[in-house]
Amino acid sequence: MSNQKVVIVTGGARGIGAATAKLFAKHGYAVCINYKSNTVAANNVVKEIKSLGGNCISQKADVSNEEEVLRLFNNVDRELGKVSVLVNNAGILKQQSRLEKMNADRINLILNNNVTSYFLCCREAVKRMSTEHQGSGGVIINVSSAAARSGAPNEYVDYAASKGAIDTLTKGLSIEVAGEGIRVNGVRPGFIYTDMHADGGEPERIARLKSKIPMGRGGMPKEVAEAIYWLASEKSSFSTGSFLDLAGGL
Repeated sequence: MSNQKVVIVTGGARGIGAATAKLFAKHGYAVCINYKSNTVAANNVVKEIKSLGGNCISQKADVSNEEEVLRLFNNVDRELGKVSVLVNNAGILKQQSRLEKMNADRINLILNNNVTSYFLCCREAVKRMSTEHQGSGGVIINVSSAAARSGAPNEYVDYAASKGAIDTLTKGLSIEVAGEGIRVNGVRPGFIYTDMHADGGEPERIARLKSKIPMGRGGMPKEVAEAIYWLASEKSSFSTGSFLDLAGGL
C-alpha cells in the first residue's frame, strides 16, 4: 500500500462532491468516492480520475446507516489506507415547503441523512486520525450551507436547521480534537449550480434569485471544491473551528 494521503468524499458522485474528488486527485490524493445510489455517476467520476492517472475507488454506502458507515471506512482502510481527510458532503433536500406543511417523516428523513451521517463519519474518521488512537492526525471538512445562516424561510427550514446542526458539530468537534492532531472546519455554500435545486422542485432557482446576490451570479461546484481543498491543505494549518462562506456575498 502506498504512502499517498487518502480522502473520503461522501456524496461524491455529483456536484460539489464530484468536483472535490477530482481536485484532490489532481493534487495526488488517493480518493474514495462514496455514493448512496447513483452507481453510473460515481463510476464516471472514478473513470475520469483514473484516466488522468489518479488512484480512486467508489464505495456505495448510505452514510446515515451505522453499519454501512463502518463498512465504508473498513473498505477504505483495506484498499487505500487510513483516511487523511474526510469531506462530509452527502445530504438531501426535499420539495420546497413551509414548515406548517411538513410532517415528522420528512423532518426525520432530513435530519437522519444530513446530520446523523456527519456524526457517524466524523466518529470513524477521528478513530483513525487521532493521536489518542495512534493516528497521525488529519482534517475533517464539513459541507454546511448558507441556509444555516438564512434559515431558508418558506422553502427549506428543515434543511437549514440540519445545516445549523452541522455548524455546531463542526465547532464542538474542532475543540474536542484540536490537541489530537485533527483540524475540523466547514464551508457554507449557497446558490451553487448543482442538481440539488431540482430535488427541491425548482431547477432554475438560482436564475430566480441571482439578482439578490451581490456578485450577481451563482457559484460553480469547483469554486467550493477549491475552498475545501485549501482548508484541507497545510496552507490553512492554523485554522480549526472556522467556516468559509461561499454565497457570492450573501
